[in-house]
Amino acid sequence: MNSSFNESDKSGLLRELRIDPAQRDEPSGGRRWRLIALIVLLCLIAAAAVGYLLWHGQRVEVDTVTAVAPTAGPGGATSVLQATGYVTARRQATVSAQITGTLTQVLIEEGEQVQAGQVLARLEDTAQRAALGQAQAQLKAATALRAQYQAQLEQARRDLVRNQALVDADAVSKQAAEQSQTQVDTLAAQLLAQEKQQELAQAGIAAAEVQLSYTVIRAPFTGVIVAKAAQAGEIVSPISAGGGFTRTGVGTIVDMDSLEIEVDVNESYINRVQPQQHAQAVLDAYPDWNIPSHVIAIIPTADRSKATVKVRIGIDQKDPRILPDMGVRVSFLEPARAGESRTAPKGVLVPASAIVERAGRSVVFALAAGRARLQAVQPGASFGDLRQVEGLGAGTEIVRNPPTSLQDGSAVSIRKQ
Repeated sequence: MNSSFNESDKSGLLRELRIDPAQRDEPSGGRRWRLIALIVLLCLIAAAAVGYLLWHGQRVEVDTVTAVAPTAGPGGATSVLQATGYVTARRQATVSAQITGTLTQVLIEEGEQVQAGQVLARLEDTAQRAALGQAQAQLKAATALRAQYQAQLEQARRDLVRNQALVDADAVSKQAAEQSQTQVDTLAAQLLAQEKQQELAQAGIAAAEVQLSYTVIRAPFTGVIVAKAAQAGEIVSPISAGGGFTRTGVGTIVDMDSLEIEVDVNESYINRVQPQQHAQAVLDAYPDWNIPSHVIAIIPTADRSKATVKVRIGIDQKDPRILPDMGVRVSFLEPARAGESRTAPKGVLVPASAIVERAGRSVVFALAAGRARLQAVQPGASFGDLRQVEGLGAGTEIVRNPPTSLQDGSAVSIRKQ
């Protein structure tokens, strides 16, 4: 009886543990829907990430320029023309060796002030010193041989005097006297030739000394080292050699007292510029610093590709902050007439190419936190290639020649010059 009871109990327990097919299918369907929901969520996240990367990753490459305030000069003088250019050095030299050789010393560094004649570098001079020693030895040999010929000539002259006395006394024949004379003439010619050899040896010493001097590279004028082009151990040459292993210069020197400004003036406005005309220069690096200057010369030729004329501007007040190749803006000034008071125009000056029309308005694109921000402006008078505008602050960085794809809020990157 216990045996049957146990069997029935086991059967009941097995039936209870058996899973109904309907119940088995229901959890599987739930898992499927959860999986689909997870996939949809991942797709949404991926789409958002791609959109973010597209929005923040695609940047418009642009050129930029800084808006500057127009200036009024001393005595009420006002600007009649604006032009941009660069600081240039009229006296600049890349110093090189006059012979090919290996550098043993380079005694300069960038930014160092050097004086005219100061030693900048030295070359290996073993061969040149050997050549000088050889020339000096040749001079000594020529001098000794000249002394020998001089002594022989003096002896021959004494012999000639004695032989002539003996001929007068009929003690020897005239032939002996003639032979003595021939000996004197021969030795005199040899002595003269040897004197020329001595002069040649002296010239050889001078040439060897010049070659030796070429191994010492000196500053041609007083200035500042702006570039160091070679190191000790490198080969330098006055001419370019193939292979790229030979330097053609040791360093570049700039005479800071020769700095001036070169600007390109649109040929349509060149009639506003006159020699010795007063001007004011403003460096891009120091927009609040007005530098007194004047027109040195108008270069009598035009650039047909740019329709501009080059003008040289002298800097009246030298300053260590003024460096070669700095960007600069020049205002050409016109003196105020008697009883006339002038002030600087309102607004700021920007390149005319920075102003574009969007939705019927004149706008510029200012840069802020890596993005272009559209800003409406009111254009005014033109000053060469610059335009006076109101509604923009001085020092604002704006986009030059904005592309049509540039919109308000577009991410931008500044094109490398």
